[in-house]
Amino acid sequence: MSLLNKSKKEVIADFAQSKNDSGSVEVQCAIITQQIENLSKHLESHKKDFSSRRGLLILVGKRRSLLDYLKSSNSKRYEVLIKKLEIRK
Repeated sequence: MSLLNKSKKEVIADFAQSKNDSGSVEVQCAIITQQIENLSKHLESHKKDFSSRRGLLILVGKRRSLLDYLKSSNSKRYEVLIKKLEIRK
């Protein structure tokens, strides 16, 4: 399930480092997080949709990889991002 163009632009505007930023780690994680939330809602009502479940697991793995990279390269940006996305304790 893809994001609508309007909601994707809003996410990019919220997490962009500069005006034309659309590919930084923060933006990518935010977009993936939005997709994960959408798939989670879908799977609540469609419990036997295993292809969507597999897609969800792939997205979670991608986000985990991006967060690991960000944590190793810049821990302050990592801390700010996980607080903003509310994905940790």
